[in-house]
Amino acid sequence: MRNSKTAASILALTALFAVLPVSAEKVKGSATLKDTQTSGVKDKQHKHQAYDLFFDAQGKNYTCRTDSNKSMNATDFVVGTQVRYEIDGDKTKIWSSQGKKVDCKIVRVEASPGPQ
Repeated sequence: MRNSKTAASILALTALFAVLPVSAEKVKGSATLKDTQTSGVKDKQHKHQAYDLFFDAQGKNYTCRTDSNKSMNATDFVVGTQVRYEIDGDKTKIWSSQGKKVDCKIVRVEASPGPQ
């Protein structure tokens, strides 16, 4: 009886660990900046204009939103140029080709369509 309880406990723990997500490593790389769009409006609570930056990385399309409490110069991030990115969960850092950095949060991820 005791062995069957032990076996059941081990089986339950194994199933639990199989379901829990493995902590992800940072994803780093470079991509072409597909688009930059304004998000929201500037007001007393939002001191700076927020932007959505769109790029593809590792088979996924990402939308990353900047913080409206921090400034970003939109002209530093030219659509169609290469950017460097570092994704850590939903927190992301993006560097322009001139080395300008912006922190943003992933707000949308879409699977890239496969070749047709």
